[in-house]
Amino acid sequence: MERTAVNPVTWSVEMGFNQAELVSGHSRTLYCSGQTATGADGDPRHAGDMAAQLALSLDNLEAVLAEAGMSLANLVRLTVYTTDVDRLVRDYGVLASRLGGAGVAPATSMLGVARLAIPDLMVELEGTAVA
Repeated sequence: MERTAVNPVTWSVEMGFNQAELVSGHSRTLYCSGQTATGADGDPRHAGDMAAQLALSLDNLEAVLAEAGMSLANLVRLTVYTTDVDRLVRDYGVLASRLGGAGVAPATSMLGVARLAIPDLMVELEGTAVA
C-alpha cells in the first residue's frame, strides 16, 4: 500500500491531520463503526472526562483494527463526533499524540452533535483503514 498526503495548504499538518490521503496498491479496506468510551460490557465509562473518553475510544478503535490485522497506522480517514467541541479541542492532544505515535495523520473531520447514542458519552470515533 502506498499513501500520499495531499495538502494544498499546510496548517492541518501542524494539528496532526492531512487534508486528504491518496491510497493506492491496497487490497483490504476496513470501515469501522463509531467507537466510544464503553467497556466490554457496553456500559459508558469516564462520565464528564473528555480526555479519558478520547483515550478509551481510541483503545476501542485500536481493538477493532487489531481484530482485522491492522493498527492505527492503517487509518486513512477519521471522523470525530463530539457533544462539546471546546472541550475536545482542549484535550485534542490525547488524540493527536496517539496518531502521531503511530506515524499517521489521517484525513479528519470533527463534528459537534447534540448528543450521542448514550447520554454520558461525549466523543465517538469513526474510521476507515486500508492495508
